[in-house]
Amino acid sequence: MTNEEFSQLSAFVHDARKPLNRISMQAELVKMALSGEVSADKAYAALDKIISSAKDCSHTLADLTSAMGENLTD
Repeated sequence: MTNEEFSQLSAFVHDARKPLNRISMQAELVKMALSGEVSADKAYAALDKIISSAKDCSHTLADLTSAMGENLTD
């Protein structure tokens, strides 16, 4: 793996970790809602953010797969 490929891979990993961290934080909020610490409205909003973040992560991983596949053909 070249330095450029490693840098590209690192950028994709960073981009995938951001939505994963959001998912974790929002899941904690849902957990708090289930225990009555926050409102159900906040839990619903958190679930929407979890869904959106999961899609963001999926797109990032698809982009990573495409980019790495292109490097194989070079």
